[in-house]
Amino acid sequence: MAVKNFEEIAVRAKASGQKNRVVIAGADAENILLGAFHAQDDGFAELTLVGEAGKVLPMLDRLGLKDKPYRLVETYPGDNATQVAIEIINKGEGDILMRGNVQTREFLMPLLDKRNNLRTKRLLTHIDIVSMPEYPKLIAIGDVTVTVEPNRNQKKDIINNMVDTLRFVEDEKPNIALLALVEQTSFHMKDTIDAHELVHEHEKSPIADCNLVGPIAYDLILSKEAARLKNYDCQYCGDFDGIIAPSLLAGNLIVKGWQAHAHAQTCGVVVGAKIRVAITSRSDAPEVAYNSLAFCTLLPKDCPYL
Repeated sequence: MAVKNFEEIAVRAKASGQKNRVVIAGADAENILLGAFHAQDDGFAELTLVGEAGKVLPMLDRLGLKDKPYRLVETYPGDNATQVAIEIINKGEGDILMRGNVQTREFLMPLLDKRNNLRTKRLLTHIDIVSMPEYPKLIAIGDVTVTVEPNRNQKKDIINNMVDTLRFVEDEKPNIALLALVEQTSFHMKDTIDAHELVHEHEKSPIADCNLVGPIAYDLILSKEAARLKNYDCQYCGDFDGIIAPSLLAGNLIVKGWQAHAHAQTCGVVVGAKIRVAITSRSDAPEVAYNSLAFCTLLPKDCPYL
């Protein structure tokens, strides 16, 4: 039975027996520290903090965390904290890479750098898992950070990454929506054409083990009532497990809107690499960092994307 909320994910993480060595790149990030130390208190994380000591140590003191166990690896102005964190993991001293107070580009570029040997045959994809009070289950959305305007082949990779990720919350055959402005194919809306072609290809030779629908508008994805009122015949409306966003902007805006206006709980992971990667916004609540590490604990240590 599929996991329905983050409370269930946390229970599984705590029961896993794993104490993942989490390496936080740019550890002077208040809410990320609070969430990560909560995960450590709950027994499924062990923290290595990478960052400038003059920024990290005063923050730990202010947050009441200075006497808790952690390892500090000091960086200096001009260093890329993510590169330092990856080198720690590549030496076998870490299990999960976590974004702290670093710019998105500075975090992603070392992951993409072939010299760090973290790439696989898959496209890297940032997937957010979301729980909202008015939606009956967890729902995933991607990409929300990495690929700005995914082409059709990149969308196939994102579909595969999302389906594989949802499998670890026991979503065996998820319902995946290809988001577009409208549900009709229109020659001047590339996203509708891509969605139509992807669904057609999926019907002939499945892209992944999922039910794939598109093009489909946002209201139809989330609401059975919207489908009834618009006479849209699709049994998965209001019951989708994942949304493939047509662009990074669309995916990012939706997640931030859910957080700000729909009381959503979220977590973020980058999948498609050889290591597990937790990623949150620096403005996210501590719970997002905690949820992200709990979810990473459900993912396999050995990369499934090779």
